[in-house]
Amino acid sequence: MSERVVVHERGRDLSGVVRPGEPWAAAARRTCASIHADPVPRDLSGEVKEFVVDHDTRVSVRAMTRGDLGDLVRWRRSAHVARWWSSEGEPTPERIEARYGPRIDGMSPTRMWVAEVNGRSVGFVQDYRIGDYPDYAVLGPDPAAIGVDYALAEEWSGRGLGVRVLWAWMLRTRRRFPDAGTFFAAPDHRNAPSLRMLAKAGFEEGVWFDEPQEDGGVDTVVGCSLDVRRVLG
Repeated sequence: MSERVVVHERGRDLSGVVRPGEPWAAAARRTCASIHADPVPRDLSGEVKEFVVDHDTRVSVRAMTRGDLGDLVRWRRSAHVARWWSSEGEPTPERIEARYGPRIDGMSPTRMWVAEVNGRSVGFVQDYRIGDYPDYAVLGPDPAAIGVDYALAEEWSGRGLGVRVLWAWMLRTRRRFPDAGTFFAAPDHRNAPSLRMLAKAGFEEGVWFDEPQEDGGVDTVVGCSLDVRRVLG
């Protein structure tokens, strides 16, 4: 049976099917071809792949600069982010600059991005090729995968924007790494909102594994993978 897509747009639902070998994103664009805007995912976790055309909200990612470090300190200090990043220690301005400055400057395999909604900075994304971190690569299913971590400011969370931020990052990353077949995230197994957001963006849960942390502890995380060709093409 063919997978189905639905594109929501200003109170109407446009229905279509995914043709054999067709990416979900392409099926959604074809389904709403008469609308001069690209559909973005609402929920890709179910049997019907739901997209939406949002004429009012523009979500994008841009390269982080050192001018964003103040915002990064604030985001990292917020309670809902700090809970999952506590192993890195207290996010003082000095620690944040020491940790993220080299990434911003291109001196690290990890790259930093700022998520924006209608031009306002709302959070950050960091990505890296899994194989660039050998200790981590042995834990994941694909050393060539592109790993991703993310966080939204507390005042912007809970609005359904996380899926949109991930999608914007995914589109940009596909252009940066055209040969990458997998995107990979590994949130803590207790982080239900993050796991739900990944599922809505098209990621599938895989193996649970114990990940060593910088403070000497170990967290149990859930490996979540996205098939780039299946979802994006």
